[in-house]
Amino acid sequence: SVLPQGYLKRLELAKAIALQPDLLILDELFSGLSLAEVASIVPIIEKLRMEGKTIIMIEHRLKELFRIADRIMVLNFGEKIADGKASEVMESEEVKKAYLGTEAG
Repeated sequence: SVLPQGYLKRLELAKAIALQPDLLILDELFSGLSLAEVASIVPIIEKLRMEGKTIIMIEHRLKELFRIADRIMVLNFGEKIADGKASEVMESEEVKKAYLGTEAG
């Protein structure tokens, strides 16, 4: 039988964690997941952070990322437009323009 997308993502994450890496690269982990499914994964990421793991996430769902990341780098068409703490990046006019469609300035 086929597992729902949320279960598959958690299974892939569990397989990666089982290897006990010091560095974990997660590419679009939240893609295609419901808010409830993302909410079930966020505590796992937070726990890994608290254990001192380095986690690099490539993600378009910035709201969830802002909650769990120490540092965020935002790219827009391959160009870095922001880099820093979540609170700083959230206030970036370039990020707002690129991801929310608002005018900078």
